[in-house]
Amino acid sequence: TLADARIPDLNASKITAGTIATARLGSGTADATTFLRGDGAYAAAGGGKIGQVITAIDSTQRTTSATSWATGSSTLTLNITPATTGSKIFVIVNTTIGNSSSAIMTYGTIFRDSTNTGSATKGLGGHYTNGGNRINQSYMVLDSPNTSSQITYTFQVQVASGTAQFMYDSTQGSITAWEVLA
Repeated sequence: TLADARIPDLNASKITAGTIATARLGSGTADATTFLRGDGAYAAAGGGKIGQVITAIDSTQRTTSATSWATGSSTLTLNITPATTGSKIFVIVNTTIGNSSSAIMTYGTIFRDSTNTGSATKGLGGHYTNGGNRINQSYMVLDSPNTSSQITYTFQVQVASGTAQFMYDSTQGSITAWEVLA
């Protein structure tokens, strides 16, 4: 019947033989590198693929008494150049933070160039250590830098008061960036 011939209203159970041309299923080009999206358009498969991974390590114990983000207080830094402006950069810092005497509150964050990717005052996280204690700490961010130019990610520390030590007892700290392609 005429109603059976109208593709938009056709029940899939009515298709008993033959094939429907890909051009009738959606707009765009259908080939081995595309898929049919839910909105009826063919699009390139992709996104979520890792484009590059860059790591920097340091095992030199650092100290800071800074009560604001201290540029240059860390050698946990790396440069990455995204392939496209749509790429996201996933950054993880692992380090050991502590102190030698008094109880302190320490905050850590990751900067993209001069931009703090965490909150202005508390960064990406904080922790309290008692005198002589140390803690393994991780900080992470999924950043959308919106550039294909080189950018620099740097780990920075600040304290509420007192002196914090990171890469405590010369344990190895690391910063790693993964480019997640658009």
